Amino acid sequence: MSKASNYTQENALHFLMVTTFYPPYNFGGDGIFVHRLSNELASRGHRVDVVHCVDAHQTLSGTPIDTHYENHENVRVFALKSLAGPLSPVLTQQTGKSLLKSNHLKSLVERNEYDVIHYHNISLIGLDVLAFGSAVKLYTMHEYWLVCPTHVLWKFSKELCLEQSCFRCQLQAGRPVQWWRYTNLMKKYLSHVDCFLAPSLFARDKHYELGFDFRIEHLPNFLTRTADKISSPESNSRGVLGSFLFVGRLEKIKGLQDVLPIFLDNPEYDLLVAGDGDFEPELRRMAANARNIKFLGRLTADELETHYRQACAVIVPSVCYEIFAMVVIEAFAQGTPVLANKVGALPELIERSAAGFLFENSRELLAGMKKLHSDPKLRNELGARGYAAYQENWSEEPHIRRYLELIGQVAGEDRSLNSEAETPREALAGS
Repeated sequence: MSKASNYTQENALHFLMVTTFYPPYNFGGDGIFVHRLSNELASRGHRVDVVHCVDAHQTLSGTPIDTHYENHENVRVFALKSLAGPLSPVLTQQTGKSLLKSNHLKSLVERNEYDVIHYHNISLIGLDVLAFGSAVKLYTMHEYWLVCPTHVLWKFSKELCLEQSCFRCQLQAGRPVQWWRYTNLMKKYLSHVDCFLAPSLFARDKHYELGFDFRIEHLPNFLTRTADKISSPESNSRGVLGSFLFVGRLEKIKGLQDVLPIFLDNPEYDLLVAGDGDFEPELRRMAANARNIKFLGRLTADELETHYRQACAVIVPSVCYEIFAMVVIEAFAQGTPVLANKVGALPELIERSAAGFLFENSRELLAGMKKLHSDPKLRNELGARGYAAYQENWSEEPHIRRYLELIGQVAGEDRSLNSEAETPREALAGS
């Protein structure tokens, strides 16, 4: 019987984080979140092991790692690397199982009496790892991989997925068809998870809408607090209130292509673009070397904090179903309001904080820009609301408190109940 079965808030627990990507071998927010959560738990006296797949990152990236991430002394990191190299993640993608990684993972679980095994993005780790061990098992939905082969519900690489056509969509996206998705493999292994965690209510409900049959709890992501640096945006060289800011990967689903024409037509406003990605050449072409649009490339965390604080507002124009959108919370943590597209999880973040404006088209976005740019007092009032909401809802204290409460609840339950497939979805529909 694991220690978690007699859980109290004072217990020091032993965690295993299972994730495809972990810094510096990561591309986006899921790996950063695992790093943040692991080190936050470690700083509170818990022991945390992290296992991730180097082969997967190197297969998808093809470029050497030139960054370094520190880990707390209570964090141990185990990197999966096979002599087969890229063959290992390819086999996992095609079969849904760990295969060449299986022995390493089983040995790790058997050697350690884990209290909690927390799965994150396991798309290139394998579904069968969900059956390893007998600890309390959690799974955070960082993407839509459990209900979408392409992870993002972005149909035919051009539009929101309103009606699933998974086979054709995989082919159009240039991905090998995952035939195992048409068997009971997914359901078989998901039944071993005690509780799934959705960073947003939207993500929870979207999974249920698409037929997901297991228990999902809402647990928002968090951002670790740093020293208070809230300030009004500085005037830029043109003598007006600070620039607007976009932060994120430069991909079509992030919607920057819909924002650039506004700044081309309204040169009195400045836009700073922080990030890089495959869509960058096309975006630079669209910007046409406009003096009021500047591409900054990928920035460090400290550089981003400075730009967040000095921005008039952060624009989040995503056209996909965002699971959460850490960019919004990063802006709020620096006292900066947000202008966000009314899609996915973005509305619930703006509505809960009352720290910005939602838009559904270019006209509404421009109207929001004008309001904030012409009224520094309004801008700072909204920024202060965002900062207060961040502290209350999306900082480390409320997250870790709820996280440990959920572990305690699950440890005290009859964990076989999660195999009753339709109960969670039916309960939501009847609520």
